[in-house]
Amino acid sequence: MAGRFIRTVTELYGMGEHQSHAMDDSEIDSLLGNGGTGVVSFADGDEPYAIPISYGYDSNEGSIYLRFGFAPDSEKRRFVDDGVTASLVVSDDTGGWRSVVARGSLTSISDPVIQDGAAESIHRMNIPYVTIHETPAAEMEFEVYRLDPKELTGRKERP
Repeated sequence: MAGRFIRTVTELYGMGEHQSHAMDDSEIDSLLGNGGTGVVSFADGDEPYAIPISYGYDSNEGSIYLRFGFAPDSEKRRFVDDGVTASLVVSDDTGGWRSVVARGSLTSISDPVIQDGAAESIHRMNIPYVTIHETPAAEMEFEVYRLDPKELTGRKERP
């Protein structure tokens, strides 16, 4: 019975016609562009936490910069810290799906002017301002973190 159901769903949605393939470095760079939005996720023990985030990507140095907005009493503060491991997922579904997953540790960029040219990288990027908070921006604290990917992989759909 289960085999017949899986075959029916596969046929109904055309899932058997498309396969996932690895993206090469230039395809990953193309999807990440110089910035956009994605979902960043963390874990604290067995408690997962994922939120939408604005990012900038510097393909020259392979770093991703994340802009976090913290409202007063933000739950996010429990998860975001210097040295924690995070995963960023960026996806696109125009003309077939494709996605990139970056996983690595976060480094706080408290003063970008003095941190290894981080200010220059940030100026080259397009980190969008995305308002997902009910709290006015003037009442929030914004911080930039660099995600240094230890793993950077991409997958895409190919018929």
